[in-house]
Amino acid sequence: MKQGNESSITDFILLGLFSDSRHSGLLVTIILFIVGVAITGNSVLALLIWGDAHLHTPMYFLLSQLSLMGLTLISTTVPKMVTDFFSGQSFISRIGCGAQIFFYVTLGVAECVLLTLMAFDRYLAICNPLRYPVIMTPRVCLQMAIGSWTGSMLISLMHTVYAMNFSTCDSRKIHHFFCEIMALLKLSCEDTSTYEKVVLITGIVFLLIPFGLILTSYILIFLAVLHMNSREGRHKALATCSSHLSVVSLYFGPAMIIYMTPGSFLPADVDQRLFVFDVIITPMLNPLIYSLRNKEVLGSLRNILWRKLIFMKR
Repeated sequence: MKQGNESSITDFILLGLFSDSRHSGLLVTIILFIVGVAITGNSVLALLIWGDAHLHTPMYFLLSQLSLMGLTLISTTVPKMVTDFFSGQSFISRIGCGAQIFFYVTLGVAECVLLTLMAFDRYLAICNPLRYPVIMTPRVCLQMAIGSWTGSMLISLMHTVYAMNFSTCDSRKIHHFFCEIMALLKLSCEDTSTYEKVVLITGIVFLLIPFGLILTSYILIFLAVLHMNSREGRHKALATCSSHLSVVSLYFGPAMIIYMTPGSFLPADVDQRLFVFDVIITPMLNPLIYSLRNKEVLGSLRNILWRKLIFMKR
């Protein structure tokens, strides 16, 4: 049965990642494996932080929020893509499209804010250790998390409502594996140049400015680390900060290329690959980077596994 007979005139068609691939089965298998690793890694890391009292610190609380955002991001985009592949249908309703845009923008903005707050947390802990427990109280950490989520939701709601109000031409085909704002705007019959400038300004506010603040924080941190007398203290500070900087690079790099490059200069296939990295690969790497190089997380995981092993032997 043809796709046109099965969808309503308000449905969009997501062309996805596999429309022009000869090895679509292999690609979807790889993606499913990556998603499985991402879901397992983020879930384990979040549960460890919430369940182990030794990890109830501001840094790990913010890290648990990053894991939660990674889980939500994958759940927003990948299930629809995989379902489309196995069902052979690639329709998405206007409401479903708006929902994907809303959640993606929410999580994108929230991650930018959270990564900036995590850099501020490390700056205080290393450069102002005496003031750190006074400033970074549990209440302040909770306010940071709530502010990241609620603020990003409000910004996302404005972008979603505005983007979904553009009228579209005859074509309903979105050259993407999920409903993304810039891909959707290419279907519009109206002049979208003004809104594209708004997207660029949003990118400056939530990408360039946070990235600049993060870099400034880590320059000050590295200067402070150089003056540390303790070799062990220097090593611990650099290990923690290098993990965070790795995640910052993974997230901000693709996002800056996507949203700060004029659409006409970025080929569609390159754009999709950057989104695959941003939406699928980065959430998988985040928990691996933070856990494999973190003795406290690895120690907590070993303790839990050891207790379960003893319990099973009884």
